[in-house]
Amino acid sequence: MGVPKRRHSKTRKNMRRAQQKINAPGFISCPQCHEPKMPHRVCPECGYYKDKEVIATANE
Repeated sequence: MGVPKRRHSKTRKNMRRAQQKINAPGFISCPQCHEPKMPHRVCPECGYYKDKEVIATANE
């Protein structure tokens, strides 16, 4: 089994771990109601997806 001969420094360890961050999800505005929503999902506010009403909402 491969074992390192020398210890990795704290800087080298932290530079490797800097790439393991969690990215925030990207939001886009809904073309119908202009509320923020996740891409490729039905808008929770108006119920539209790709210019078609998929879910009937109680607002209408």
